[in-house]
Amino acid sequence: MAEESVNKANAAAFLSAYNKVDAQLRALYNFGGGQSFTDIVRRSAEKNSVVRRYENDLAEYARLRNAIVHQSMNGQIIAIPCDEVTEKMERIAQLLSAPPRIRDALPEKKIVSIEASLSLRQAVLLVSRTGHSNLPVYEGKRMVGIVNNRRIIRELGAVLARGQSVDSFLSETPVGDVLDESDMFVYYKYLPETATLEEVLTAFEENKKLIAVVVSERGRMGERIRNFITPADLVHVNRKLEDYR
Repeated sequence: MAEESVNKANAAAFLSAYNKVDAQLRALYNFGGGQSFTDIVRRSAEKNSVVRRYENDLAEYARLRNAIVHQSMNGQIIAIPCDEVTEKMERIAQLLSAPPRIRDALPEKKIVSIEASLSLRQAVLLVSRTGHSNLPVYEGKRMVGIVNNRRIIRELGAVLARGQSVDSFLSETPVGDVLDESDMFVYYKYLPETATLEEVLTAFEENKKLIAVVVSERGRMGERIRNFITPADLVHVNRKLEDYR
């Protein structure tokens, strides 16, 4: 009797989580009522990293769900989800309906920044001293760009190609003068602190050139940066998603 009670509880919990996933995906991507769960999963996997991660599991769970809801005449459940399957289905439902957000899941890093009017020499020394390779550049309280190793090396290479003095260039050139607005759209992605960890993964998947996700209050350029998420952080991001309850 106790085992039967556990079996029914697992089946009920599994079906509840399954229905949440089904409803959430239909709401997120405007799927019609006539589309099967398996088709919804396949199409959602193209847009959603959580679904993509569990695509094969969800396809299997669709078959399990069908077996559970088709009961024998006496009401006995003919397929029972084990604890591990039930817990995974509940975790997937939680990831989709109440996903972990940057603000709550990731610790803020110390951000090392520099004023636009300071020399490029001071930026190079700051990178060397702190080990931070992405320096937000400010004019007063407004963030006007990010100077990084890539940009500095490119500028120095151009100086050498022209046969000019690197030392003079570093000392006389303000950091703000070497900023390139296109870098902000090619190598960085702005996200608000309320963005989900799934959005972080998607940003890196969609742009292989991405150096960092830049986190600010509303995800707008010019706002003070609150966090940097780099490819080195993705192991931590994935662990957060795997352990999320």
